[in-house]
Amino acid sequence: MDPVLLGEILSGLMFFGVIGVLLLGFPVAFSLAGTALLFGLVGMWIGVFDPSNFGSLANRYIGFMTNEVLVAVPLFIFMGVMLERSGIAERLLLTMGKLFGNLRGGLGISVILVGAMLAASTGVVGATVVTMGLISLPAMLRAGYDPKLATGVICASGTLGQIIPPSTVLIFMGDMLSGINAQVQMEKGNFAPEPVSVGALFAGAFIPGLVLVCLYLIWVIFKAVTDPQSAPATPVPEAEKKDLAREVLVALVPPLALIIAVLGSILGGIATPTEAASVGSVGAMILAALNRKFDFTIIRQAVISTATITSMVFIILFGAAVFSIVFRMMGGDNLVHEFLSNMPGGAVGATIIVLFVMFLLGFILDTFEIIFIVIPITAPVLLTLGVDPIWLGVAVGVNLQTSFLTPPFGFSLFYLRGVAPASVTTGMIYRGVVPFVILQIIGLAILFMFPDLVTWLPNLIYH
Repeated sequence: MDPVLLGEILSGLMFFGVIGVLLLGFPVAFSLAGTALLFGLVGMWIGVFDPSNFGSLANRYIGFMTNEVLVAVPLFIFMGVMLERSGIAERLLLTMGKLFGNLRGGLGISVILVGAMLAASTGVVGATVVTMGLISLPAMLRAGYDPKLATGVICASGTLGQIIPPSTVLIFMGDMLSGINAQVQMEKGNFAPEPVSVGALFAGAFIPGLVLVCLYLIWVIFKAVTDPQSAPATPVPEAEKKDLAREVLVALVPPLALIIAVLGSILGGIATPTEAASVGSVGAMILAALNRKFDFTIIRQAVISTATITSMVFIILFGAAVFSIVFRMMGGDNLVHEFLSNMPGGAVGATIIVLFVMFLLGFILDTFEIIFIVIPITAPVLLTLGVDPIWLGVAVGVNLQTSFLTPPFGFSLFYLRGVAPASVTTGMIYRGVVPFVILQIIGLAILFMFPDLVTWLPNLIYH
């Protein structure tokens, strides 16, 4: 058999093999690296893989560890964890609940708005879902909300941290797409390509994030109008209305100031994402101190949590590097290129196929696992076909929000299940997120129809 064809077949089998290993429950990083090494040995034995290719791994790992852009990841995670520990989320939820309580669906509206604000100030999905689950879910159930609507709103709002900047997913995506785009452009003869910066991705994700928030709000209002019993009003006692304006001001101003300081400095070109993340971390500690939630215990908890989350993500990245080398060097790139290039519909058809595969993988894999496996394989082909790298990064980010909501391994479902009362069944949570998964798909369709929603702001700021 032709060695080239044999290598392509082996690389295709490796892709499905690693998904099978992950389904067996093995740790992600070791599944990626271990499966790649096994297939690499088979490839070496039949003469389609040269083990000397592993020599590039050391330089690649050093590149990860010395990459200034990726330093923003632990800083943003620390900022998010510190804000969660400071009680800001709790205060926001309680205050917004009072503000919208007189409206049908008011509690649902307040959860979505607070979720958006927390996304823009923390970007940590787990912390957001757990916090809102602990505070909002009991209040919504006491008010007579349909448990399916209540749980769906909380899970979906929590996932906004994946797309609304500053998002750790977009940081990794920006770093990956920057290198891939430079390589693709040089192959086309353009030796001075426009860089794909994390700031440009943040700018591109800003409006799509707001589109998703609007879709969620429309759904809650629709439910409140068509089925009032599922989202009743929760009137605020007159005694509590007196100081409401002051409470709203105290609860809103500090996190809004932090969001403007962090995002404004990035989008305004004043600071890089890493510098802005440093400012955000200091700002989060100041807010915690103002809330009298700043002591050695809280700092220790925040540091340990940051180190745990960061280590988990980076070890997956290291494992994905091994997988990528074996896949590419056995001819997997050619296989993917031939497959996507022959898709009907050209670049649009190929992009739809890639996003659909990612959506299906979201049922069984985490967001980071998907981007580390799929992006290095498919992005070079899509960019070669003319897909805008900023648009692609944002579209992938919107698409992969579904991975947090789709059973059986949707992490938001597990986070909420862990804090939900026994009266709320797992089936209720699963059924509750279905409308929001559909809304996310609608949001993605809107980006296909109106790509300027993604590209307009980056072009305005960076050109």
